[in-house]
Amino acid sequence: MRANILTFFFALASLLLLSSAARAELTICNQSLDVFNIAVGYQRNDQFQTEGWWVLGANRCIDVIRETLANRYVYLYVEDVFSKAALQGIFPACIATGKFLITSESNCWQRGYKEAVFHEVDTKDQDRWTFILKSAQ
Repeated sequence: MRANILTFFFALASLLLLSSAARAELTICNQSLDVFNIAVGYQRNDQFQTEGWWVLGANRCIDVIRETLANRYVYLYVEDVFSKAALQGIFPACIATGKFLITSESNCWQRGYKEAVFHEVDTKDQDRWTFILKSAQ
């Protein structure tokens, strides 16, 4: 009996450890039939940074930030397979053509990057957030 209880608690502790290790902090879900390329921008320590690209297929979700959200706002740049922006944005920041991690949102052209207008996402100061992409946004 005691061995069964210990086994139960060990299994429960393992399950909790595995579920917390796999927890995503910013997830983007695509509820459309389109495929999108995703870039994200956010404040990290004292620097703003952008990074990309994630390819998000139709009716799929992807984790783009895997740490607790530290700021109320994150920024998304979403484009379709024809490189056309799929979200209206208000915040200009830098992107690159290949996989990238760029610090600072200013002087994109002078530093060899392209400027894109990112969509502001209000996470309401939550630790985790899921953003849903729909066909007509």
